[in-house]
Amino acid sequence: PAPADPGPAAPESPQPTPPVVVVPSLPGGAVNDPAGAKSYASGRLPAYGWGQDQFPCLVRLWTKESNWLTTATNTYSGAYGIAQALPPGKYASAGSDWLTSYRTQVDWGLGYIRDRYGSPCAAWDHSVGRNWY
Repeated sequence: PAPADPGPAAPESPQPTPPVVVVPSLPGGAVNDPAGAKSYASGRLPAYGWGQDQFPCLVRLWTKESNWLTTATNTYSGAYGIAQALPPGKYASAGSDWLTSYRTQVDWGLGYIRDRYGSPCAAWDHSVGRNWY
């Protein structure tokens, strides 16, 4: 005997559309400068009470998150920038140029790490264990 006809397939439910962050084009060139962002972050560590021993952890963390790109966007979550702020507007507390300035994003990200984890190495440990920070 022939297998029973299962009938028409149920329509697939639509998948949620990930948020899209539009980054304006800027006169004067690219906004992504990973080397500049790393150099700036390294120099800012003492302002947050950390030594250079924390820098390798920060490099690993933000390389994993954004590859140190100011315009990095997670198309699934909508997280944005070097520190992958979610929602991206959180960066505004560090400066109005948050869409394009690695300095503003680094400052906000270092403050977030200090307030939530205490140090870049603690944030990295959390990221390794949970795949987010």
